[in-house]
Amino acid sequence: MREQYRSEDFTEKDLAADPMDQFAQWFREVAAGGMLHEPNAMVVSTATPEGRPSSRTVLLKHYDDRGFVFFTNYGSRKGRELTANPYVSLLFPWHPLARQVVVTGSAARVGRDETVAYFRTRPHGSQLGAWASEQSTVVGSREELVRRYEELAVRYPEGEKVPAPPQWGGFRVVPETIEFWQGHENRLHDRLRYVREGADWRVERLCP
Repeated sequence: MREQYRSEDFTEKDLAADPMDQFAQWFREVAAGGMLHEPNAMVVSTATPEGRPSSRTVLLKHYDDRGFVFFTNYGSRKGRELTANPYVSLLFPWHPLARQVVVTGSAARVGRDETVAYFRTRPHGSQLGAWASEQSTVVGSREELVRRYEELAVRYPEGEKVPAPPQWGGFRVVPETIEFWQGHENRLHDRLRYVREGADWRVERLCP
């Protein structure tokens, strides 16, 4: 299967001075276009200290000049791997626009206040789900998982405040590189990568 990507040139003169400003511009365009159901979906790749990788799709919940934030159970596979090895890669696969953004950097837990503030914005059912699921652990059956949820629903009925689980919280990925990939015909894609150098960023073009 093969496809010719047809799009406008993406050159150095089109770039914002700061990569997070460039990300914000592309993210707004993708979100406004309505071509993607969840434009904030990203692939998070982690690795053990021995170098064994794993990947999964999660939702970006916040970004600013400090980096990219997502939330998870700290006992999950990605949570354990990031605790042992903070180096991480993020991939935003915006295929309908022939665009990708690839981030490499390191992850650190956000403050507890930030986690609790975000947890309060989640739907009631998602709050209960964070308690019911011991993410990435083996469970005997779906019925067992549903039973845990139903017990929590009795304990915390709709409208009652659900505390944020102590084992659940956010990670902020502080970028070291951010690559913006724009597909073109004949596989002559534009790949422009910001590389952090102290407090500044250097831009380099990569061969497709």
